[in-house]
Amino acid sequence: MSRWKAAAIHLTISAVIGIVAATLIFGVWYPSPYGQATGATKLAVLLLGVDLVLGPLLTLVVFKAGKKSLKFDLSVIALLQACAFIYGMSVVVRARPVFIVAAVDRFTLITANDLDEADREHAPPAFRVLPWNGPRVIGAQPPADPQEKLDVLFSSLAGKDIDKMPIHYVDYAAVAPSLLQRAKRLSDLRERMPDAAATIDQWLGTHRRADSDVVWVPLSARTTSMVALLDRADGTLLGALPIDPW
Repeated sequence: MSRWKAAAIHLTISAVIGIVAATLIFGVWYPSPYGQATGATKLAVLLLGVDLVLGPLLTLVVFKAGKKSLKFDLSVIALLQACAFIYGMSVVVRARPVFIVAAVDRFTLITANDLDEADREHAPPAFRVLPWNGPRVIGAQPPADPQEKLDVLFSSLAGKDIDKMPIHYVDYAAVAPSLLQRAKRLSDLRERMPDAAATIDQWLGTHRRADSDVVWVPLSARTTSMVALLDRADGTLLGALPIDPW
């Protein structure tokens, strides 16, 4: 077997693994546009690129038919590639979006590593386990107790707002009506940002929605902010657009 054929076989195996990983990353854990919002798209592309290039390239360099140390060399290459892949995937998993939290007048995209494990232990049972099938739309309900309200205020001033406090998580239906009251019309967004009109019109056309049927609120993520689109009738989250709402 020539080194080129050996490298081609290695590349084929790496490509199959890469396709499976890409399906999980972009199809399940980071559905569009939330991958871009968390800044994880570049990381995932880098991970897949290393997986596709590193192993086959090293195989091309070291492979020589009849070489006594060939099995050892290929085993080391496979081990290095596997370690790099597992480490990269672990980073992607820890940074995956898990909740889209509605609180007061906006959504916040929460990733797995935004939440402390200790805090999750005090959350309602439905929110203790982080989802693996994409981010779940939920709400965060401000506490009624004055002292708890004060605690949330001080915590938010320190950088940890209610959207990162699982103890206050509730089903989205509980906060949807109040969120809708604060939502704004698409016409307001057009007036504020004329350059966004084409993006809005494209989305409306693709989803067969009328301007009057959709309202919006801000959606904040780790690296950027977007516009979250809601059904005006019931507050269902319909999608998000890469438009800075501020």
